[in-house]
Amino acid sequence: MPQRILNLKPGSKVAIDSVRAQVQRGPAWATRLLAVDLLVFLFVNLAHADGPKRAKDLEGTNPNSAVTVIIQFKGIPTAKQHEKIRSKGGLHIRTFQSVKGGVYRVPARLLPELENDPDIVYISPDRTVGRSLDHVAATTNADLAWSYGWDGTGVGVAIVDSGIDLVSDLNQLGQPTSRVVYSESLISGDPNTDDAYGHGTHVAGILAGNGATSMAHYRATYRGIAPNAPLINLRALDRNGSGTDSSVIAAIDRAIQLKDTYNIRVLNLSLGRPVWESYTLDPLCQAVEAAWRAGIVVVVAAGNSGRDNTLLTHGYDT
Repeated sequence: MPQRILNLKPGSKVAIDSVRAQVQRGPAWATRLLAVDLLVFLFVNLAHADGPKRAKDLEGTNPNSAVTVIIQFKGIPTAKQHEKIRSKGGLHIRTFQSVKGGVYRVPARLLPELENDPDIVYISPDRTVGRSLDHVAATTNADLAWSYGWDGTGVGVAIVDSGIDLVSDLNQLGQPTSRVVYSESLISGDPNTDDAYGHGTHVAGILAGNGATSMAHYRATYRGIAPNAPLINLRALDRNGSGTDSSVIAAIDRAIQLKDTYNIRVLNLSLGRPVWESYTLDPLCQAVEAAWRAGIVVVVAAGNSGRDNTLLTHGYDT
């Protein structure tokens, strides 16, 4: 069937199947067709409309200060783009793989100029994230899964958190061999993978504790959901239970890289921070999308702060 092409703006075209034969039905049908074309035209233009390229929470930043930001580009940033920012007083800290961008330390006065750079899609601060596993639902029907023999054996679970201590509940049941098969810190300048805060080990226990400690010291056995799953420890939160977008994104990058090596099927992010922009621009959301596209089930904490509409977004604007 022939097609009509709507030229919307340079580099943007939408093809619509021609229905010229049906136009012959009469003026009413032609009017409907025109209305549909107009809606498509408006939708595509709105989807490509240029909005603010600087996050709301960067507004009002002291121009005499320096700020750590995540800059997303139209493509994977090149050495030339890094040098361009360095030449203006900025510092390139890290480049991502799941997000077309990197982390930079730049003078705040440079932000308006960067916002006008045609190669830059969006600039957001390297926001603080923190633990968010305050409440755990008890009604997971895990016992039903166990009755079928599903205990997580062979299914790698990557935990992005404050680290994991090598405790007996995370060993092979009845053996001294740990099920934490890989550990790495993605916190710049801190290679320690132990859990100095306690949250990551707590989460690991909920996910995959075998109940060994409670068997010996408590009246009941407290077992994790997948008590025989191998764990991948990706530390992104510090001893205070806090981290940054960049450390979490780097951990997600690593989980994607290690997916086939450890059969990582699940990625757990028991952490969070406020919403500032649409998920289509939020670099942390883009990294999560990349993990999902890689075939990993991503589990993220939600709802700890209740219903919060202070930014008038009702959640992420789509």
